[in-house]
Amino acid sequence: MRKSFKLDEIDCANCARKLQDALAKVDGVDAVSVNFMTQKLTLSAADERFDEVLGRVVARAADLEPDCEIIR
Repeated sequence: MRKSFKLDEIDCANCARKLQDALAKVDGVDAVSVNFMTQKLTLSAADERFDEVLGRVVARAADLEPDCEIIR
């Protein structure tokens, strides 16, 4: 499954890249893209695990960029 989410308060392109690189390493993530210009995160994961993986991605993003919120 692939879904896109709005990002709130991603400050710079370097932060977006750092976030993307870290989220790509989260267990269960097939692919992830963080676009600073559109303030959008696109996540791909297995259908049956998508909600679980999304929860991990949200938690990891909060650790790395506390001011940035993934709006579900």
